[in-house]
Amino acid sequence: MKNGKYLVLGALFGIILTKSEVISWWRIQEMFRFQSFHMYGVIGSAVVVGMISIQLIKRNRLKTINGEEISIADKKYSHGTWIGGTIFGLGWALTGACPGPLFAQLGSGVGMGAVLVMILAALAGTWTYSALREKLPR
Repeated sequence: MKNGKYLVLGALFGIILTKSEVISWWRIQEMFRFQSFHMYGVIGSAVVVGMISIQLIKRNRLKTINGEEISIADKKYSHGTWIGGTIFGLGWALTGACPGPLFAQLGSGVGMGAVLVMILAALAGTWTYSALREKLPR
């Protein structure tokens, strides 16, 4: 039960993803067809909250619960960013699922067979990346 808090937070996050309809195949397809603002609004809100949070962490030199200073390293641009982003976006558009909410989709019973295949594909992609990481452009 040491990690029970993570299970609770994960379940809460899954409920939020489900209720906000961001795990909906239809919502994702609307986004990629430019038919609805819903997903753009959710993603845009997340980006703004993330930007504000990072600035607050940096400016106030916030610390973790254990008292350690939070350090956020600057990231350099590489061609791997747009190549990986393109591959990620194509997979997202084709399957109607981002890897993040796959388990929320599985838990809500959305297309069980397809979601299981996508989870296996996400795991295979993660394994492939880890195996090829040193050979990829930086």
